[in-house]
Amino acid sequence: MLNRTLQATALLALVAAVAAPVAVAAPAPPSPPAPKTVAVSSLKGDARMDYPVADQEIRVSVDARSTYTVGSIPGRSWGTFRISHAQDGKLYWGEFKVDCLTTGGPTATVTGRLVRTSPGHPWLTMLAPHTRMGVSFFVPEKGEARIGLSGATKKGEPPLTKCMAPAADAKVVDGGYTLRDRIS
Repeated sequence: MLNRTLQATALLALVAAVAAPVAVAAPAPPSPPAPKTVAVSSLKGDARMDYPVADQEIRVSVDARSTYTVGSIPGRSWGTFRISHAQDGKLYWGEFKVDCLTTGGPTATVTGRLVRTSPGHPWLTMLAPHTRMGVSFFVPEKGEARIGLSGATKKGEPPLTKCMAPAADAKVVDGGYTLRDRIS
């Protein structure tokens, strides 16, 4: 009988152990996401570009910034640029709100939408409101800086694509720019 009692007790202990809830450690809380690294690019300055017509002068001033988290397309860009053209004793200018600043080493591309012009500027009749234009810059540590202007698309033509501008092909003959690439 003692043997049966021991066997029954052992069997009950085994059933109780199997049926009893097992203490399970709660899963570890998820790690907070790693903070996104934000890189900033900037381009600032004013310069006169080489222009083949002797009695005309074109200047480009810019104050633009952009932030990047991943990749080569900025997450946000802001600032202004102005293109001024002196001809026939008159100064015409157009001011643009920056919608893209991309940088890479000593190069930068800025695009923006036209927001204001000088009174009587031919762009008022030639261009659609808020036309996009682009400017490219080559700003080496040593040597000659360069500028490239996209021009604007006429009314009814497809608009220039954001973040695009032609090669910087015109020499800077007066003034200059400061470029801070997001990688430097």
